[in-house]
Amino acid sequence: MTESLTVVGIGADGWPGLSPNAQRAITGAEVLMGSPRQLDLVPDGSDAVRVPWPSPLVPALPGLLAEHDGRRVCVLASGDPMFHGIGVTLTNLVGPERVRVIAHPSSASLACARLGWALHETPVVSVVNRPVEVIAPELADHRRFLVLSRDAGTPAALAALLRENGYGGSELAVLEQLGGDRERILRGRADGWDHPTGDPLNIVAVRCARGVAAPRLTRVPGLPDEAYESDGQLTKQEIRALTLSALAPAPGELLWDVGGGAGSIGIEWMRADASCRAIGFERDADRAARMEANARRLGVPGLEVRGAAPAALADAPAPDAIFLGGGVTAEGVFETCWDRLPSGGRMVVNAVTAESEALVLRWHGLHGGTLRKFQVYRGGPLGGFTAWRPQLPVAQWIATKKEQAQ
Repeated sequence: MTESLTVVGIGADGWPGLSPNAQRAITGAEVLMGSPRQLDLVPDGSDAVRVPWPSPLVPALPGLLAEHDGRRVCVLASGDPMFHGIGVTLTNLVGPERVRVIAHPSSASLACARLGWALHETPVVSVVNRPVEVIAPELADHRRFLVLSRDAGTPAALAALLRENGYGGSELAVLEQLGGDRERILRGRADGWDHPTGDPLNIVAVRCARGVAAPRLTRVPGLPDEAYESDGQLTKQEIRALTLSALAPAPGELLWDVGGGAGSIGIEWMRADASCRAIGFERDADRAARMEANARRLGVPGLEVRGAAPAALADAPAPDAIFLGGGVTAEGVFETCWDRLPSGGRMVVNAVTAESEALVLRWHGLHGGTLRKFQVYRGGPLGGFTAWRPQLPVAQWIATKKEQAQ
């Protein structure tokens, strides 16, 4: 392990913007690591070895640190190293007790200062290493948020996504080179965004304006059925809302969505909180592709799609909750799911056919839990009148796995 590892945040204002403490940490280092742009911000005059980041970076970090074992290493980071930065990666790698972090104001802090927005009330979404679609769950009329850009093309990509989702009237402000001599702000609406490609070092502020025809797609479970592409294998809106309520997603938890169909349960589980994770299991290749397309469009491209249960369950990480909506009667699916569910984990099973309902009743007898049955009616035209048309009834079993006796 290196003798000391210091991470120094540096802004677009470069060396003059650093505190004396940060400058001493850099000048006292034997090894300087960072991007070529960051290394160029440090004036000459030091004997430190300068090591530009390789690509890809994260897999190379253990080897880089081992190579310079026993030397004073200083890592340069953009802004606040602990805000979507290399400081988080390094502390996870070697432990927080071995890393000294000297922070600089983050791009989010500087952006809010320029815009007059309250930092603690402003969500920040990073698309540095993720598709731009991850902003979709943030879209709501009058909502404001910041987007950490991947590169100079991000503002135009954001504007296009806003237009596609019915938010063409949204206002964008692209803040470039914050704190530096070349700082500037470009403003415009998504539906008229025609600024040429600018500086790659930018952060984008979005003030949402929803068009009158745009659907309301909130984080509350029960999105409209029309939000999904499907071949009919879709948990309908009302039952979906009740199912997500029973699954009770919490931040950081992992869901298995077994027999995913259109992927609606896993998608809305992940939309509940940015840290929620889900794996969908689907044997039909067309449906699996549709799940991935729905997830990307609805802002959760991290939804993982695997093959058919029970075989595909074998090497999947243990879940916090399981939804069994398809394949209820398939041999071995329930038994494998229940066996892999940890103590305290939750299982929700929806049954539509008489055969699957009979299995649900048997499992309830073996493992306890709660039984519910729903019948939803929707109004529809009947001649010049309105009639109530029933959907298929759904039996639902909710169970929490108890700790097994030793």
